Amino acid sequence: MLTEIDAPPPENAAPLPVRAALVRKPLNVLQSWQASRQNLLTIIPDISTRQPIVSGRTGTRWHMVTDPTAIRHVLLENVDTYPKSIVTKNLLRPAIGDSLFIAEGKHWRWQRRTAAPAFSHRNVAALGPVMTRAATRSADRIAQAGNRAVNLLDEMITTTFDVISDVTFSGDTGFDRAAVHRAIDLYIADAGKVSLLDVLGAPDWIPRPGRNLATNGMGDMKAAADRVIDARQAQGSQDVPDLLDLLLEGEDPKTGRRMTTGEIRDNLLTFIVAGHETTALTLAWSLYLCAFDPDVQERARTEVQSALQGRAATADDLSRLPYIRQIIDEALRLYPPAAIVSRTALAQDTLCGTQIHPGDTVIIPIYALHRSHLLWHDPDQFDPDRWAHGAKPDRYAYLPFGDGPRICIGASFALQEAVIILATLLGRFRFKSVKGVDPDPVMIITLRPEGGVWLEAEPL
Repeated sequence: MLTEIDAPPPENAAPLPVRAALVRKPLNVLQSWQASRQNLLTIIPDISTRQPIVSGRTGTRWHMVTDPTAIRHVLLENVDTYPKSIVTKNLLRPAIGDSLFIAEGKHWRWQRRTAAPAFSHRNVAALGPVMTRAATRSADRIAQAGNRAVNLLDEMITTTFDVISDVTFSGDTGFDRAAVHRAIDLYIADAGKVSLLDVLGAPDWIPRPGRNLATNGMGDMKAAADRVIDARQAQGSQDVPDLLDLLLEGEDPKTGRRMTTGEIRDNLLTFIVAGHETTALTLAWSLYLCAFDPDVQERARTEVQSALQGRAATADDLSRLPYIRQIIDEALRLYPPAAIVSRTALAQDTLCGTQIHPGDTVIIPIYALHRSHLLWHDPDQFDPDRWAHGAKPDRYAYLPFGDGPRICIGASFALQEAVIILATLLGRFRFKSVKGVDPDPVMIITLRPEGGVWLEAEPL
């Protein structure tokens, strides 16, 4: 017999964009490992979209939390008790070292203080022309496809990688950008998957073979980055400082400490890996949603044509493109790139009336949080108007960039880039879905549209 949760939608219900099938029965260790390797979203209990906490044990004891007050406690009020989980660190440390994303405590704080000025409003706005040029090149490439459908996922990955490499290593021809791109893709594909040893809670010193193999390719990339950093240090900064210049000039305002070559390199690689992948996914999902709902797309295009008058978008146009921003905010709600966040409890605590013990894993399933029936009206619907007129949900009900002191340092950079690129493309093309070809939401490290986002792009 179908329960209320299992029942199909009414016949007259509006169609829903693609969504992941969340789990409806407990998984054993082997099932959890298999699900984690194929799609992390499929370890999220469906019931977590309807109640504030779900607990279980798979090797180690875990708790999935979707209550905003409890999430605030974990991410802001008691952050030192809930460092990033050991599994997360093990997955990413070989690629990005002890950079901002991995570091904890004092080592994280001084890096954050040193890097923060690089992402000031003034510096991010100054990088706008790089984003506009990349958006224009993307539109030109799409136009060259003619009447053929285009995989907008691949195109957005190319476009955002152009942006991040230009604002990171502008003018440095000694840095093989194609090799960097290949190394990142290899690492995500081969090393970014959870090992059965991780699920079982095995010690860090036991090798994870696939992860160790993929790490070798990252070593070559790190060595190349070190050479570029040393050369820039010798020659001085560019006319318009890029991220490398800003990090080389940065110092901790409290201690005066500056980053070493290795620390700068690990943080630059963090910005490259996180900065292009997550924005590319946001744009790919936004374009999928615009094709899914032609009325939304036409309304967005009207705004673009009024604001831009046929030119590419710039950083100065952001305030004139509120509906474009609403589409991006809604895409980030439905398909948050970092769809699951996990922490390891270091001390006894209580969340939503549940006892948390040292060593427990506390998981914030952001994908489920953003679709919670307790927090959102029609949570699976695509509705950009839920963001109209600056409307905002509870701060800890919407976490596309995390929150607390560890909120994503590049959030304003990513949003500016996404608005510029999406507006530019909607001003040049009408995007249509390819019948029977829908992406599948799959998370390994990030939430990707598996199979790509194939759309027809009709020039205007």
